[in-house]
Amino acid sequence: MFRNQYDTDVTVWSPEGRLLQVEYAMESVKQGSACIGLRSSTHAVLGALKRSVSELSSHQKKLLEIDTHIGVGIAGLTADARTLAKWMRNECLNHRYVYGTPMPVGRMMTDLADKHQRTTQTYVRRPYGVGLLVAAYDKSGPHLYQTCPSGNMYEYHASAIGARSQSGRTYLEKIFDNDQLKDASKDDLIMHALRAIAGCVGGDGELTKENGSVGIVGKDEAFYLIEGDELQPYLDRLELEGGTGGGDDDDDDDDDEEEGEGGEAVEESKEEGGDAMET
Repeated sequence: MFRNQYDTDVTVWSPEGRLLQVEYAMESVKQGSACIGLRSSTHAVLGALKRSVSELSSHQKKLLEIDTHIGVGIAGLTADARTLAKWMRNECLNHRYVYGTPMPVGRMMTDLADKHQRTTQTYVRRPYGVGLLVAAYDKSGPHLYQTCPSGNMYEYHASAIGARSQSGRTYLEKIFDNDQLKDASKDDLIMHALRAIAGCVGGDGELTKENGSVGIVGKDEAFYLIEGDELQPYLDRLELEGGTGGGDDDDDDDDDEEEGEGGEAVEESKEEGGDAMET
C-alpha cells in the first residue's frame, strides 16, 4: 500500500514498520543461484550451483576461499560478494600479522554482520544484495554461518539459500531428523551436498561438473574446492543412486513465505525466535 512512497531511501520507515530497501535486498538473495551448506562433527561442506549467462561464457564462481580455515558460498549479487570477500580476507590477514594465529570465526562473523547492518542505517549506502554461507573450522570444531542483508547472522547445522532452495532445504531437514549429519564422513557430506544441490536445478537442467562446485574444510584440512574432473566421480555416484534426494520444489512464493529473513533451515541462532530446528 505504502510501497511507492517509502521505498526510495533505506533509512525511511514505512507506516507498517518496514524498511523496504532492505527487503528488496533480501529478495535479490532469493533470486540468486542456489547455495547449500552442512556440517558434521569434523567437517563443514559448501555446495553451489554456478550460472553462465550464455553457452559461450564461463560459469560464475560461487565459492570463495577467505583463509585456510574459512570459505564462503554466495547467493545474490556476485559483485557485492567479491567486495565482502576482499574485506574478510584483509581482516584475516591483519589478524595473522598482529597475533600470529588464524582469526576466530565467531569474531569474524560478528564483524561481518555489523558491516551488513551499518548499510541499513546510512542514507548514502545501500544494503549488500547478497547472502553468504560461511563454512569454517577452528579450535571449537566446524561451523556453518549464514548472513543476511538485514544484518542478521545465524549458525546452522545445515542451510540452503537462493532460487529453488526449498527442495535442498527439505532434503537437509530430512537427513538432520534422521541423525545422519553428526557422524557423517567427509565423502558422505559431499554426497549429501550434491543430492541437495541437484534438487535445486531448475527446468530440464542437470547437475554437471561444469555447473557444480563443492568446498570443504575440516580438522587438519585447509579449505579447498572440488570442481571439474575432481567432481565427476561424485556425480557418477549420484547418478547411480538415481539423482537428487531433495523433495518437491515449491514455487518462489512458497520460498518467500518460508524463508523469512534469509532462508531459515536447521538453525543454531544467536538470537531468540529462530524459525527452524534450533539447537
